[in-house]
Amino acid sequence: MIDAIAEKLFDPRFMGMLLTAIAAAATAFAVAQPFFETDKLGKRMKLVSDEREQIRRRERQADRRPNERAALRVAPKAYMKSIVDRYQLNRWLGTDTAKRKLMMAGYRGQGAETTFLFFRLVVPVSSVIAAVFYLFVLEAIDASYLVRIGMVIGAAYGGIKAPELFLVNGAKKRQAEIRRAWPDALDLTLICVESGMAIEHAFRKVSTEIAASSVVLAEELALMTAEMSFLPDRRQAYENLSIRTGLEPVKAVATALIQAERYGTPVGQALRVLSQESRDQRMTEAEKKAASLPPKLTVPMILFFLPVLFVVIITPAVIQIMRTQ
Repeated sequence: MIDAIAEKLFDPRFMGMLLTAIAAAATAFAVAQPFFETDKLGKRMKLVSDEREQIRRRERQADRRPNERAALRVAPKAYMKSIVDRYQLNRWLGTDTAKRKLMMAGYRGQGAETTFLFFRLVVPVSSVIAAVFYLFVLEAIDASYLVRIGMVIGAAYGGIKAPELFLVNGAKKRQAEIRRAWPDALDLTLICVESGMAIEHAFRKVSTEIAASSVVLAEELALMTAEMSFLPDRRQAYENLSIRTGLEPVKAVATALIQAERYGTPVGQALRVLSQESRDQRMTEAEKKAASLPPKLTVPMILFFLPVLFVVIITPAVIQIMRTQ
């Protein structure tokens, strides 16, 4: 069998057909890929616009009916809420860190918290049931009784931590996107402020323009402008933005805007300094990643590039030797 495989590998006709098939498949995939892509930017901006309209509508209803309190978030699903309330999961499964991570990952409102608590109960139970069935009923792993009990405990612990890890990964992705587009947003805000716009209209304009490079940042800025329009104090809107993002540059800008509103200091100068600091920080992080790239490429080059290089260099010589014999 090995001889047959080697014969096929050294057969020029077979290798030509194989490479042609791979090239044809890659070309077909490259041509068809744009037709399967969806307009994520349009969908996200439509959701932001719909949420702002819902906030306006509910605030108008609250003004017309002051005795009734309008909810700003969508109610959670009934069966999830019933389980969470019945077992009081918010007492022994809910944490302040998880609530912050929910906001940082883009999941806001009571419905998101209820869903998180529900899955934090369901995932460990499902993991334990699956592990018990796999280890004790099917006996797929030949191990001692204590080792299997340890695996079940590990599955339970992994099920408890899995929702938190999901939130942490989602928050890191959003933070990376916001950090990448934040200096550009500050530059646009500075231009709008120095042209005579109010800070609220400036952020609304920036949220529209920055959507081409960062949908997440556009969404956060749109929510902040909506809160600035309806909350009694703008300071709360700035603080909510810094809490939702969890980034130091955003916190610095929020603090500068709060101080400017309180003491009457010029906003343009503070935005100019903070924008330059954000750009310097982004450049420093890029240089750090570039400096760490060569050590990271050492192992992949040894495992993947060098064997292929040796094959390309040695194969013609081997073919010539085989033909001479």
